[in-house]
Amino acid sequence: MTTDVKTNVIKRNGKEVSFDVSKIVSAITKANASVDHLHQLNEYQINAVADMIAKQVEEATHAVNVEDIQDMVETGIMEMRGYEVAQKYVRYRYKRELTRKSNTTDNGILALIEHLNEEVKQENSNKNPVINSTQRDYMAGEVSKDLSRRVLLPEEIVRAHEAGIIHFHDTDYFAQKEHNCDLINLEDMLQNGTVISETMIEKPHSFFTACNVTTQIVAQVASNQYGGQSFSLAHLAPFVDISRQKLRKNVIAERQECGESLDDAIIDRVVERRLREEIKSGIQTIQYQLITLMTCNGQAPFVTMFMYLDEVPEGRTRDDLAMIIEEVMIQRMQGVKNEKGVWITPAFPKLIYVLDEDNITEDSKYWHLTELAAKCTAKRMVPDYISAKIMKEMKGGNVYPCMGCRSFLTVEDSQRNADGSHKFYGRFNQGVVTINLVDVACSSEGDMDRFWEIFEERLELCHRALRCRHERLLGTISDVAPILWQNGALARLKKGETIDKLLFNGYSTISLGYCGLHEMCVRMTGKSHTDPSAKPFALAVMQKMNDKCKEWKEAENISYSVYGTPMESTTYKFAKCLQKRFGIIPGVTDKNYITNSYHVHVTEEIDAFSKLKFESEFQKLSPGGAISYVEVPNMQQNIPAVLSVMKFIYENIMYAELNTKSDYCECCGYDGEIKIVEDESGKLVWECPNCGNRAQDKMSVARRTCGYIGTQFWNQGRTQEIRDRVLHL
Repeated sequence: MTTDVKTNVIKRNGKEVSFDVSKIVSAITKANASVDHLHQLNEYQINAVADMIAKQVEEATHAVNVEDIQDMVETGIMEMRGYEVAQKYVRYRYKRELTRKSNTTDNGILALIEHLNEEVKQENSNKNPVINSTQRDYMAGEVSKDLSRRVLLPEEIVRAHEAGIIHFHDTDYFAQKEHNCDLINLEDMLQNGTVISETMIEKPHSFFTACNVTTQIVAQVASNQYGGQSFSLAHLAPFVDISRQKLRKNVIAERQECGESLDDAIIDRVVERRLREEIKSGIQTIQYQLITLMTCNGQAPFVTMFMYLDEVPEGRTRDDLAMIIEEVMIQRMQGVKNEKGVWITPAFPKLIYVLDEDNITEDSKYWHLTELAAKCTAKRMVPDYISAKIMKEMKGGNVYPCMGCRSFLTVEDSQRNADGSHKFYGRFNQGVVTINLVDVACSSEGDMDRFWEIFEERLELCHRALRCRHERLLGTISDVAPILWQNGALARLKKGETIDKLLFNGYSTISLGYCGLHEMCVRMTGKSHTDPSAKPFALAVMQKMNDKCKEWKEAENISYSVYGTPMESTTYKFAKCLQKRFGIIPGVTDKNYITNSYHVHVTEEIDAFSKLKFESEFQKLSPGGAISYVEVPNMQQNIPAVLSVMKFIYENIMYAELNTKSDYCECCGYDGEIKIVEDESGKLVWECPNCGNRAQDKMSVARRTCGYIGTQFWNQGRTQEIRDRVLHL
């Protein structure tokens, strides 16, 4: 009998343990002893089944689930013609399942507290699962998941979610009536005042105070939702001149007291110098407070800062905004010091810089900001880039930020500001359900007619799941989150008023997510969607999802929208489910991950410009959110190349980013790329190429995982995807 198998097994409570073949032998022996002697297996047969399973487990490309092994045991016994033994084993397994259902949540929580739950430990690349506040959030999440599975969600939705046919996102927050992500109306809150923790906050009288209030608003918002949020630096720009006038009065008063000259040129120089110091302090406050603040879900606020010069009037206000943007990028380039005093790359706030006519050419007024952005991207992976030119073409002449990392509001003629312009700030997203396109393809077994039939069924399943999200929010009273619904972040509703009117008529969106377009094409056509013969099929699938969203919206007055899902831990879950259901299919299910949204597969050789141009066609069909990227080496010594990519983005694609590396080893001081290697058991681990350090607590690794930067390491599926990425430049 085989005994030396080094593969790991994931238990039901999420704990990862070494595979033990003796447990297989024990389980079969117990079932064997309970049947008539005539129908029993002999010792040789029992060991043969165990050996066969050990071989399958060892050959698996990922940590196998305990349910997978039990399926193998059933099959193995049947192959030995031990039908009666198999029946006993199945009955025993069913009884154990019933027993487990009574305490699954308890076991999950206990494993989590003891830091044994591998799935939770690697679920979110920006949450540290060891600290108490994160554990408290995860514990509440386990209860919410349990309630959602048993009580709140229809059985068909739960079954499809657990089988990886769809993904019902954020079930750990579904029990509470919380929404996903939003664009906070910072302008309204700063200009007209707000209330934070029952304390009136009036319009700030300086730029520094406005920055301080902004961080408090962001923290409060983050604690009352589960997704990302964005605010615009344009909403802070008017406070620069307020500080300027205040400083001018002070300087004049000081100089009068000291009997010094009141020459305007001298006063202007002193005022501008002090103003720049205040801007520096204000931005430092935002950066450090947003990184060091911890929301109730145990992480820094997931926040994006939007930098768009043309969002304010031309002249002094725009120049003031340019000063703010410049300071943001100078500070981000420097990074933040970790506990050892080493400058590292922070995950948040995420930055988006808009490329436009006044900053995209060498002779444009704000070209210096674009050069600075290029240097910042080369060193710290941000900012990301929106092309005003392409966005205006795609979004009816509008330019506005996403809600967090990629989720975009739709342009709605029903939602207007007082001046008649389209309204975006103050709107939000209700939630996401993602369809696994690879499962649709595999279920159809390559038959095109069957594919479209199954696709139609699965889209309707997603529709029913999205309705669950919508209906869960219906009836929510504004009192549950005053900062959101009463005090201006999203609305100014009365106490006791429900948010229902904000769920219809385009005020908020709701997202049909999708993933695995590449693997779907390989299964159905034998080729990547980058192949000219397969691309029309991929585009037809995208169009079908848009058509369904339009159909649902017209029938229900709810703004459904197609969304390129950021697959974080779900990429691993879907891959495992596909392997369990369909086995290993080369190019389709042979990895521990599936591809994000419409992206070109990470292993496919393609240059940066071809990739961005190709993916731009798919961004148009993902109006609810999408982001493209190119994988690049260290570009700090090649800023002209970064600028050439940025110019290409401006001309060709709405929203894109450059993925570089930003790592540090505390053991030896190495600051190059920390590599991914296999350890003795076949598990992927991070290793410093300079000193061989593998201790994650002694290294700083920052990688773009789903459009935003992750710094807490990842599950095996995502780690394999990161390792497999090829360079595009």
